[in-house]
Amino acid sequence: MSLPKRSTLERKLDKLILTLFGGLFLMCLIGAIGSGVFINRKYFYLGLTGKVEDQFNPNNRFVVAILTMFTLITLYSTIIPISLYVSIEMIKFIQCTQFINKDIHMYHVETNTPALARTSNLNEELGQVEYIFSDKTGTLTRNLMEFFKCSIGEEVYGTGMTEIERGSVYRNGVKLDEVKKSATAVHEKGFNFDDARLMRGAWRNERDPETCKEFFRCLAICHTVLPEGDESPEKIAYQAASPDELALVMAAKNFGFFFYRRTPTTIRVRESHVEKMGKIDDVSYEILNVLEFNSTRKRQSVICRYPTGRLVLYCKGADTVIYERLAAGDQSMKKSTREHLENFGSAGLRTLCLAYRDLNSELYESWNEKFIQAKSSIRDRERKLDEVAELIEKDLILIGSTAIEDKLQEGVPLCIETLSRAGIKIWVLTGDKMETAINIAYACSLINNSMKQFIISSETDAIREVESRGDPVEIARIIRDSVKEDLKRCLEEAQQCLQTVAGTKLALIIDGKCLMYALDPNLRASLLNLSLNCSAVVCCRVSPLQKAQVTSMVKKGARKITLSIGDGANDVSMIQAAHVGVGISGLEGMQAVMASDFAIAQFRFLTDLLLVHGRWSYLRLCKVITYFFYKNLTFTLTQFWFTFQTGFSGQRFYDDWFQSLYNVIFTALPVIIVGLFDKDVSASLSKKHPELYKEGIRNMFFKWRVVAVWAFFSFYQSLIFYYFTVTASRNGHNPSGKIFGLWDVSTMAFTCVVVTVNLRLLLSCNSITRWHHFSIAGSIIAWFLFIFIYSGVMTQYDRQENIFYVIYVLMSTFYFYLVLLLVPIVALLGDFIYQGVQRWFFPYDYQIVQEMHRHVPEETSRPDYLEIENHLTPEEQRSHAIAQLPRETSKHTGFAFDSPGYESFFASQQGVFAPQKAWDVARRASMRSQPRTLKT
Repeated sequence: MSLPKRSTLERKLDKLILTLFGGLFLMCLIGAIGSGVFINRKYFYLGLTGKVEDQFNPNNRFVVAILTMFTLITLYSTIIPISLYVSIEMIKFIQCTQFINKDIHMYHVETNTPALARTSNLNEELGQVEYIFSDKTGTLTRNLMEFFKCSIGEEVYGTGMTEIERGSVYRNGVKLDEVKKSATAVHEKGFNFDDARLMRGAWRNERDPETCKEFFRCLAICHTVLPEGDESPEKIAYQAASPDELALVMAAKNFGFFFYRRTPTTIRVRESHVEKMGKIDDVSYEILNVLEFNSTRKRQSVICRYPTGRLVLYCKGADTVIYERLAAGDQSMKKSTREHLENFGSAGLRTLCLAYRDLNSELYESWNEKFIQAKSSIRDRERKLDEVAELIEKDLILIGSTAIEDKLQEGVPLCIETLSRAGIKIWVLTGDKMETAINIAYACSLINNSMKQFIISSETDAIREVESRGDPVEIARIIRDSVKEDLKRCLEEAQQCLQTVAGTKLALIIDGKCLMYALDPNLRASLLNLSLNCSAVVCCRVSPLQKAQVTSMVKKGARKITLSIGDGANDVSMIQAAHVGVGISGLEGMQAVMASDFAIAQFRFLTDLLLVHGRWSYLRLCKVITYFFYKNLTFTLTQFWFTFQTGFSGQRFYDDWFQSLYNVIFTALPVIIVGLFDKDVSASLSKKHPELYKEGIRNMFFKWRVVAVWAFFSFYQSLIFYYFTVTASRNGHNPSGKIFGLWDVSTMAFTCVVVTVNLRLLLSCNSITRWHHFSIAGSIIAWFLFIFIYSGVMTQYDRQENIFYVIYVLMSTFYFYLVLLLVPIVALLGDFIYQGVQRWFFPYDYQIVQEMHRHVPEETSRPDYLEIENHLTPEEQRSHAIAQLPRETSKHTGFAFDSPGYESFFASQQGVFAPQKAWDVARRASMRSQPRTLKT
């Protein structure tokens, strides 16, 4: 079980806390040494003659120093912000539940899916991401697979043109004429094919109908799909493990090989036009063994027996693994199919190779015994099954290949372009062919023609020649040497290109075989250096393990903050390896979502998640941490200065209750409000100017320099609080003519501290709302209410007599009001001047944007919602409204996106009355009260 992730900011906070502990020890050490030096019998007024306590015994100065040090540790302990962690967790939790989970801009209408923050530990990490590792299928694409083209017996079938092909043509400036579909074209879920040569039995007239027949039977038999419903082509429904399998079975159905029934040992297929045109036969195939697909094998096989007794192994899988297991000979078929695969890949299609092998009974029986032994093994069962499968999956005969289209999700190109402008580098890690991955990268604006591209591939003539010999040792040596040379060459070219041509962007494309050797410890450093110089990296034909290895390489090697995003079970290791894992609730189940830290429905929602919520969270938490550091250090230093006036005796300057409630009541709420509501620019400006995100990548707001500035002003203000009030009180008198005592001065100083540190927070706010006014004014009022009550009551069980009636005496003097006016002004004057100079001469990027848009009224989220709502159907509008309702503890299924707060809605769908919630009435009332104006 993996440990919970901690953000980089939290780790840096730990270092700051350790620094504060070091400061605490230093202050206590100074006080202890001072106490040992100061204690002396010559100070007769201390009463040190005769027998005295060990703590004040001049005869044993070492003991005095040690005991004083322990006293000062308790006295200065307020420098450690214990309540900081509680405040941060509260802020993060509210940010997740109220802001991220309820953001309308990350709500997907089609699936009624909102964003979901599954942890509150990593909010600020979203604002510092520099590398994104993305899966392709279902993440960048829709994962709605459609059988589009195929290659059978050296012939290509399918006349359609993909979106990527159209985009490539448009990029070259060629205008396309609309192509009319033929009468036999079929477009349904999982099947979008147009070629009259194969439809309605026309394949019987092709040059090689027997190969066509084997191709269709492989599609209809080699799978694990389950049929449901009526056994008719129009009404049947299929349950498939992946959309690819569904598309292939749908293709078999439309080609006339209709799979309609499955039992544990048989598959029933309704075959049309096999014997002669128009004839339909129901054929039962006995399924003897299923060699299942996994990420290591990259293929699936089925051994079946025909009704005639023929034993056949059908296999489908990635071209790299199928070609390794083909029988010798028929080079023409292999060469032409490889060309077809490359053309399909260039069109952005997902490809699979289909092959078969006829088996004799003796060979099968001998192999099946080994298979049963491996299947019944308790230890290393999966490994043994894979080894046994290797014995039978060889000497295959190539049938052809399939090409499946998976269209890009809406808004992916714009999202990637925006994230690139924000300084984020995006890597695509996919199991598809290199040609497919490159064209998808072009289609989603990850790669463009202006980039210098480095391609490291195992599909070279030299490597193919070695592979044809079949010697695994020689193949490994040649590929390793080739990868080493390519990495060295690419790295030299990249460095030369970056030095000579300013602003040049680089892209790296590498396949899985080469990546396996590039991740070797001897070559890993070269791969990392080359990759970090590239703006985009595409890794194709990679396994889930390689995805995790690449992510870990950048995470640990570059020490940059990484984010992985995927939608399937094969992305889980990559999601868990990164600093932040994002799961997409797609069509491949919920494994990725359950392993993730944040879940969204579409890739384009990353823009809002990172540039808006991530950036705001980072800015807010940096401000919360530095402010906590400032206010605790300021408060403690006033006590420290007082120690020098008391002979380092450990006499407290403030009352115990002052010290206890300082962080709990008098300064607690304002900093939480800032952590929730402060924002430098609006959400729309954050997306309009994505370059603002680079400040988070560079960690501009939580550097030691920033902490040092806050520490300097803490030092300065503590001197003002202590020496200003003490000096001013020397000539002051209360109405009875007495001079001010210790508790008068300390109460005055504490009042100035509470007022000043709360007002200081206002200076650091980028936006001030009514909640800021309420919290700051409320904290100051809370102090006065407390001191009025506390100093007005005295009991015999505590030490309230120290400050009994103090505030009433102070407020009856002119000294109180003059000090209360001057001390905050003088204390905050340095901050005011520093911020003015910094903003005027050394502005942050966000301050420049603020000045650019200072006269533009800030847009509210409600009009945006109304504008969206008016483009929706009534059903979609209702889904929008439901998504905005408050949520309750789940009472339903426990799914990640279950919506348990909508009992009345679900009840009404079933015709059952359910009582309305109180918030429903309030929400309707508030909606009626707002003018429904639209943007123009």
